[in-house]
Amino acid sequence: MSKSKRLLELMMTVNRKRKFTVKELAREFGVSTRTMLRDLQELSGMGVPLYSEVGPHGGYQVLKERILPPIAFSEEEAVAMFFAVYALRHYSSLPFEAESASALDKFYLHMSGDIRDRIDQMKNRVDFVTPTRQQESPYLAMLLEAAVDQKVLLIEYESRGDQSCRKIQPIGIYANNGLWFCPAYCFERKDFRVFRCDRIVSAAFDPDGTEPMDLRHVHLGNKESFFHTEKESAQLYAELSRTGVQMCEAALWLGSHLHIREDGTGWLEGPIARSDLAFYARFFIGLGNEATVKHPQELISYMKRLFGEIMSKYQ
Repeated sequence: MSKSKRLLELMMTVNRKRKFTVKELAREFGVSTRTMLRDLQELSGMGVPLYSEVGPHGGYQVLKERILPPIAFSEEEAVAMFFAVYALRHYSSLPFEAESASALDKFYLHMSGDIRDRIDQMKNRVDFVTPTRQQESPYLAMLLEAAVDQKVLLIEYESRGDQSCRKIQPIGIYANNGLWFCPAYCFERKDFRVFRCDRIVSAAFDPDGTEPMDLRHVHLGNKESFFHTEKESAQLYAELSRTGVQMCEAALWLGSHLHIREDGTGWLEGPIARSDLAFYARFFIGLGNEATVKHPQELISYMKRLFGEIMSKYQ
């Protein structure tokens, strides 16, 4: 086996093993311990984060930030990967902001000059437009970690000018219309809720050791079926014009309620939490003539009050 091929396979091996001794690797690759030690030193010089431990159970270990082995991309694949990361620049907050910028720099700097020239030309020809928001969401990485590792967070949440402390267990995070949202189980409400990430004033892993729920079966793809389980819910029905359907398609949280006819019109139907009536009233007022709420009556009454308040400002 050539040295270059051995180093490539060695890089993949140490990433997989994470902890190992020089003798183990020397036997596996059929080389002397002295040769393997030199190979490991070369890997370290290439950026593979290795450190050694002394003692009877010592050896080498790979740090948490592992280095992936080289991957051969075609020109089109490299350009596609570059712009996939480049499109994220519109977001003021990302769960992996520094890593995205670093990956983009590495991609760009290690490309050949002609491909860099092509990318420079394409930057002004293609874009993935997302509304630029001023609101920061500094806890995205923590929310994502809690969702993946099934952890409970203690957050301070600001809504409609009021702040409250909540214990939540996130199931994921997603971006919509330039804003980040976190569906989570709220231990105070004993139900699932969607939190706007920019309204989370502070967040920390729960210091009281609250027992997390087993939510491994709940994810962003099926979350709607677990929402609105509370008894205090109302049945929504609203007719939509073609334009109304298009406007509601942009609201991801309406996905399970939206139904579309062949002519492009549609309707919204399904349970909504009574505690969210104020939110829905403002949403439907924003749709204007493109939506007609049929029920619940409480929502219609709330909308009429809001219309009255709006009209009073223009008398």
